[in-house]
Amino acid sequence: MRITGETAFVLHARAWRETSLLVEVLGREQGRLGLVARGVQGPKKHVLRAALQPLQCIRLDCDLRGELARLVSAEALDAAPQPAGDAMLAAFYLSELVLRLVPRHDPLPELFDAYAQARERLRLRDGLAWSLRRFERDLLEALGVGFALDVDGDGEPVDPAARYLLDPEHGPRRLHSDRGHGERSQAATGRALLALAKDATPSPDDLVSLRLPMRSVLAHHLGPRGLKSWEMIGDLGRLKHRGATTD
Repeated sequence: MRITGETAFVLHARAWRETSLLVEVLGREQGRLGLVARGVQGPKKHVLRAALQPLQCIRLDCDLRGELARLVSAEALDAAPQPAGDAMLAAFYLSELVLRLVPRHDPLPELFDAYAQARERLRLRDGLAWSLRRFERDLLEALGVGFALDVDGDGEPVDPAARYLLDPEHGPRRLHSDRGHGERSQAATGRALLALAKDATPSPDDLVSLRLPMRSVLAHHLGPRGLKSWEMIGDLGRLKHRGATTD
């Protein structure tokens, strides 16, 4: 099947054989696609090779035969963001989430739009942590495994003053005050959940409380194998802590 004029974001590209690339993209109409880009490593293919860099928005033509498609042509539609430091790690995380959780050939235009918005926020370095939490929420919704954030799993309104664990199958579960510190550290504040439900930026403390609960939901859907980006974030945190203790 020939696919023409598909707008897509490049998620990942790696060398294959001597002159080719295996490329993963997220398309607006076709969803996630795996592409074989043949003969792109030669000196005359610089423009095409540049268009296949991660985060690049492209227009492509390809021939789909089975699981992978043969790339016919691709052109860059804009200048891709050039994130550095934490923003680069955030970009890697966004793409890894899509690669691990989104099946190929499943059109999800709402996810395409969410990725486009997150990509633009990376370009502007506009609140990285908040951008990631919003994308996690939108990804779960697009995959059909999201849940309401303004009511708990029993249908009761979320209390801004309470804390909630996030059950992947049930939704928010209120954490009672007699629970230990360990469980409280895994729980989001009600204020944070309500802010995420309304897409309204929470306070810094409330925003921090969302990270581990959202990670637990994603881990449930990922299965036993976590994300490389989580390992990288952990390693980076340990290095920063070690530097702080030795300076």
